[in-house]
Formats: sequence, structure tokens, C-alpha cells
Amino acid sequence: MPQSLKRLKLHGFNNLTKSLSFNIYDVCYTDSPEQRAAYIAYIDEAYNAERLTGILTQVANIIGANVLNVARQDYDPQGASVTMLIAEEHPGGESICNSATPGPLPETVVAHLDKSHITVHTYPESHPHNGISTFRADIDVSTCGLISPLKALNYLIHSLESDIVIMDYRVRGFTRDVKGRKHFIDHNISSIQNYLSRDTKNNYQMIDVNVYQENLFHTKMVVNEFRLDDYLFCVDATELSDKEYQRIQRLVRREMMEIFYGRNLSREIERWTMPGRATPED
Repeated sequence: MPQSLKRLKLHGFNNLTKSLSFNIYDVCYTDSPEQRAAYIAYIDEAYNAERLTGILTQVANIIGANVLNVARQDYDPQGASVTMLIAEEHPGGESICNSATPGPLPETVVAHLDKSHITVHTYPESHPHNGISTFRADIDVSTCGLISPLKALNYLIHSLESDIVIMDYRVRGFTRDVKGRKHFIDHNISSIQNYLSRDTKNNYQMIDVNVYQENLFHTKMVVNEFRLDDYLFCVDATELSDKEYQRIQRLVRREMMEIFYGRNLSREIERWTMPGRATPED
């Protein structure tokens, strides 16, 4: 477990780099070319460069950054990217808090940070052979100084509704106190989960893989409740036969588990559970 740290009195600038990589996945059943095209069009509209810029601007506010420059691009035929260069706003010290508690929600954004960057890239994807379309957004928030990007997690999760979330957090480098002693981390952390609100924890099952001695923290999440109706696009569930309903349910569930566990599952395996939950009877 990480050693408890008192408030540090530093010599000069805080040279620690705190990096959060935040990946979300959305899964949808799209059986026809028309359904796939409609899903991709929806994703391109919902996650276009303009909206993503707005989300990243709020992230900058939460971690206390001044936005210096924005580069954004919508791609043809699909996808978008936004990159922000950000700079510190010289916080008053007491206003910054890195305690292992959830950050603000979208309606309670606050502000202050350091020279660094925030980026987002989107990856819509589909294949005609399995009837599944997916969408992935990769967000990287890198800060240098007092505030941790973990304080933006609540806002990101609530702004980007997703089926699967995979997060990596790492503190790099070192900073020196007034006595010249090196410090390789400046805040207490035992799990990324400590920065998530109660409703998020209730909505997801989570797994941690942490390497405390290297200041590496990894958490992945998958939605608790599975309702096939939430994964049908341009398809009315009431029009499906029981056999077709069960087939699609197994297909979507397998896709989610393959993404969550990071490996392909056997085609013969038809019953998989969300972590910690029993599989409903098909």
C-alpha cells in the first residue's frame, strides 16, 4: 500500500507528471448495412469534434487549467480527434485537493493546473459478419503539478455513457522538497475506485490491477445490468422471435466480455456472466 504523505513543502515547481488514460466502449447490435450506417451516423453526431471540445474544456476547468490552444478534426468517413494544450492558473494552494474522493459531477464543475495536454480520439467500428458495431473513445489527461486528473473521472463517466470503461493512472518522475529529498508521488492513492461516486460504483462491476511500488493503477469496469433492448439499434425487440432474441443476446454479451477481458472467446462458449453476477437463464 502507498505510504501516507503529509502536505509537501516543495523546492520550486512540482515536477511530477500524473497521467490518466481513459477508454470507453459502446456496443450495439446492427444486423444490416442500413443499421450500421445509421449507428455510425449517430456516433459521429453525438461525439463530433465540437462536442468533444466542450467536454475537454470542462475537464480543463475541473483540473484547473487554462486552455492555450485547441486542435480538432472530424474525419471522413468517421471519427474525430481533439488535442488541447493547457497551462497552470497558479492556484492558491489551499483550493487544490488531491484526496482520494470523487471529483465533481457535470453540474458542479470547479477550477485550477499545469503545463500539459488533454487529448481525445474516437474509433467507430463495425463488421458485416457478426452484426456488432462498437464505438471507442480514448481520452488522455496529463498534468504536471499539484492537481491529479483523477478529479475529472466523475465528469467523464457521466458525460460519456458507456458499457465498458478501462482506466490507467500513473505518476511519473519526481519532485524535491525544501530539504532536497526526492518524492515520487505527492498524494495518497490505493485505487482509482476511490475517485468514483457511489452511483458509478453501483452501476458497474470493477476489477483492479495495481502495482503500488511503481505508482501504476489500473481499473476496468463493465455495466452491472444487461438488458438487450439497450443494445438494439433500429430494431424493435418485440418483433424478434425468442430464438433470435437469445441469439442476439449471446452475441452482444460475448462481445462485451471479449472487450472487458481483452481476448477472443471461443465461438462455442455461449454463456458468460458479468463479473460477480449470475447469468440469467436463457
